[in-house]
Amino acid sequence: MPQRFIFDSAILNSVVGGRSAIDIPKLNIHSLDAATAFLLSYGFDISLPKEEEKLWYFHRRAIVLIKEKLGFPEEDIPEIVRDRKQLGDVRRLLLLASTLDPQEYGLQKWACAILRCMHVFVHSESDLFGSFSEQIQSQILSPFEKCIVNDGNTHRTFLKSTHLDLAPIELLGFEVKPFKTSSSAVIKLLAKPDALAMNIFDKLGLRFITKNLFDSFQVVRFLIRENLISFPHVMPDQSSNNLYPVDLFMSVCDELAQRLDTLDETVIQSAFDDKLAELGDNVQYLRKENYFSAADYKFIKFISRKMIHVKADGQQEGFSFFYPFEIQIMDKSAHERVLSGPSEHEAYKERQREAARKRLFPEMN
Repeated sequence: MPQRFIFDSAILNSVVGGRSAIDIPKLNIHSLDAATAFLLSYGFDISLPKEEEKLWYFHRRAIVLIKEKLGFPEEDIPEIVRDRKQLGDVRRLLLLASTLDPQEYGLQKWACAILRCMHVFVHSESDLFGSFSEQIQSQILSPFEKCIVNDGNTHRTFLKSTHLDLAPIELLGFEVKPFKTSSSAVIKLLAKPDALAMNIFDKLGLRFITKNLFDSFQVVRFLIRENLISFPHVMPDQSSNNLYPVDLFMSVCDELAQRLDTLDETVIQSAFDDKLAELGDNVQYLRKENYFSAADYKFIKFISRKMIHVKADGQQEGFSFFYPFEIQIMDKSAHERVLSGPSEHEAYKERQREAARKRLFPEMN
């Protein structure tokens, strides 16, 4: 066959066929020189000791993830791909992932699995958060924390404006979500074929727990009016709301605004409940699909972005960039379901781990 008509279908599909590089079954690198060139294009100059050590670092992270987080026994991993001394040269992983020798099929699939993990680690740990985590956290979290007021006498927590005449909103809880570790981010990326490291938006997040549904929407309004979020920076394709549909919420608010009777919390909640019951199965929620989470996990969630201003060490002038963060808002009843279901959360994590295992070894499917 003429060489002009020979293409690598797996790589072609990765570049212009919409298939992730993680899902390529085999590489096509058959010499150390070719491996060196591949790594240089990828972003690592193997001739520099510091760059080589970075690759070994990601190799080590990959092995730990496979053993400790995904549950593969150490003895199942061939020593030649697991042990640095046995492997000798990190480029050999690329050669083993490309081998055509049927007798080395086991090594080939393990080399590919390790490289898949390394690839995701490289991307998940090479964003701006890794270099400027303190500045990012401070500039995003500080304005919110200034508006959280704890009453020492009543032990109640309020969301209170620092400068506007806005009524305080009582909160049952305010939480800064634990920073997503790179291991959990890697498992998430492996579990979802359409996920990209650059699209991990919830490394930093805040959760507001309100007394009732109405207060949940009041929190959204407060965050906008207090300029804690800039609504043009919200990423609409990342928003979820299966707490209460916006159009229905506005309809009930219009009706409540016309009423002259006393509107206490019970009456307000009943109005929202009645409207929902009236529509029955015709209610449509905005829910970003998540293959792993439970359907009854009800909340408002959106991703906003903050302009971060930093000055690197030794630089006269700083620079700026946008960084995303997640806001979650849920009412008391929704939060109680979360607290009462730790087993469900573990089941969610196990579904992610199982999907990640199958992604590393497609032959498991």
